[in-house]
Amino acid sequence: MTAYPLDQLLSHYQSLVLIRRFEERLSDLFAEGKVPGTAHFCLGQEATAVGAIAALEPRDLVTSNHRGHGHFLAKGAAPRRVLAEIMGKATGYCAGRSGSQHMSHPSIGFLGSNGLTAGMIPVATGAALSQQLLGTGRVVLCFFGDGATGQGAFHEGVILGAIWQLPVVYFCENNGFAMSTPVAESFRVISVAERATAYGIPGVVVDGNDYFAVREATQAAVDRARAGGGPTLIEAITWRQCGHSRSDKCEYRSEAEEAEWLARDPLPRMAEALRAGGAAAEQIAEAERWAEEQVLAAVEYALMSPEPDLSRA
Repeated sequence: MTAYPLDQLLSHYQSLVLIRRFEERLSDLFAEGKVPGTAHFCLGQEATAVGAIAALEPRDLVTSNHRGHGHFLAKGAAPRRVLAEIMGKATGYCAGRSGSQHMSHPSIGFLGSNGLTAGMIPVATGAALSQQLLGTGRVVLCFFGDGATGQGAFHEGVILGAIWQLPVVYFCENNGFAMSTPVAESFRVISVAERATAYGIPGVVVDGNDYFAVREATQAAVDRARAGGGPTLIEAITWRQCGHSRSDKCEYRSEAEEAEWLARDPLPRMAEALRAGGAAAEQIAEAERWAEEQVLAAVEYALMSPEPDLSRA
């Protein structure tokens, strides 16, 4: 903690709270029938998004997956425009055409999310190749879930990234379940990070609910990639505090599991670290108020935004 300025950490704590409150309010809006389609919430996984992106420079690039609202917000997206996009409004980042799973905004380095499992891993690899060929010095951070590691696109993308020593960090958010299938029933080798050995790249396991651990591990991987050392495969062990999607009642997990992981919630853990590092209670409370106000303003903005012009669809 001492390595980071307190004002920066308070800003990143704001981001954690913003993502949590955004997802909670979005869930309510779905229940109220004000949002079409479906969504995959990242409740409980906020530290992976904020901690990993904290290791990037603003010019660096990010790819995401179907559970990508938190990644987009952590990269600097405006909550009001993210929510407007999810609600299909003209003021959204993609003019209401992308929905929850296919948002992008390249001007801030967010290359996009994707409803296809592992769909953005080849895209991230290709983006890293372009940065290498152009000599930009940019690094690509590629988010995906544990379920994606069973897809051919994962293996193909990582193999090429390793062979060509591309400036990419492959970041697996392992929340224990691919939809409702536990990791223990999906793989003979449980650790995703161990697979890095087969590709000849480093593999790192990190506590995905610890902002500081995630940031430090990602920083080392980003520095290595930027220096020409090639990819790293990071496995962040985390937990989604909700079902796979909004229609999933999550009946396949025990109450004991839920209680154990709720005790490791990344938000109170970071708040406690801030207090231990000298942050005043009012500073922490102000960060939380700011995040809540941002979400309230985003809801008002999205609800009042116009529908897309269908003649231009």
